Amino acid sequence: MSQPRFHCPFPLAAQQRFELPEAIAHHAIRVLRLRDASNIILFDGQGGQYPATLHIEGRRAWAKTADHVDTEVELPVRTVLVQGIASGDKMDWIVEKAVELGVSQLVPIAAQRSVIQLSAERRAKRLQHWQRIAVSASEQCGRNRIMEVASVQSLQEWLQHSDSQLLRLACHPDAPKSLEDAVAHHTGPLALMIGPEGGWSEEELELMQGSGLTPVRFGRRVLRTETAGVALMAALAAIKRWN
Repeated sequence: MSQPRFHCPFPLAAQQRFELPEAIAHHAIRVLRLRDASNIILFDGQGGQYPATLHIEGRRAWAKTADHVDTEVELPVRTVLVQGIASGDKMDWIVEKAVELGVSQLVPIAAQRSVIQLSAERRAKRLQHWQRIAVSASEQCGRNRIMEVASVQSLQEWLQHSDSQLLRLACHPDAPKSLEDAVAHHTGPLALMIGPEGGWSEEELELMQGSGLTPVRFGRRVLRTETAGVALMAALAAIKRWN
């Protein structure tokens, strides 16, 4: 059985004894029912991890770290998932699976056809919620760096401010290039652009066409918004032989 992993929201060091935050202590003691002197893994998101020993006193918990272990499972290139905001629990699922597949950053797009249109207050709450999911997924899947969930923004805002080095890819059934052909000789960072349930609007498609985006073919079936990004990431991993 693998050792429980916990993300600490502060810098860690070797041979350090400290009290764990209340939320981590509750999860370790009340949810996982770990016992005193249990072996755990701690990471702070800056790379690598620390084997540690858990010490429990009532509802409080301390950890004593061992030496730093330089373990990394990140993809060899930076990947960004530009995702039109999906409804219900779909967005939560997308965030979780993006972490598991190695996405570096997820950008939630308030697309014109998104079923959910978030107010400024709800955007802030959703962002916090999605970031918590990213942390939990990292603990589960073995990543020692936390996927960033960017602020909710429009497609136009992202196109204007995105990294010029990104190879930006969007699926289109009539695209001249296949996904494999589009990434065959590309070794730099890339972005996958996925529309919401209703797809991108005509205005958004025009914005993409004028921004130097690369349309790509991917199969002959129409994928749901919560499936498309996961399928594309898995295909990229196979094509580029990312382990």
